[in-house]
Amino acid sequence: MIANLHSIPVNERIQLVEDIWDSIAVDQLTLLLTQAQKNELDKRLDAYKLDGIKGREANEVIADIKNRL
Repeated sequence: MIANLHSIPVNERIQLVEDIWDSIAVDQLTLLLTQAQKNELDKRLDAYKLDGIKGREANEVIADIKNRL
């Protein structure tokens, strides 16, 4: 099946990927984090709380990325 993917039009392949991703998102609660992943998330959350940097708006970040292309 994977070998035949190039025979499917690009727009249909994109839709297929979106459909697969949506099906994964529905089941995301069944995905358990490893202890290492939990530790890393805790570490990042602690760092966020300490430095107080709230980040930037998504549209600002996207504009910066587009300007770099």
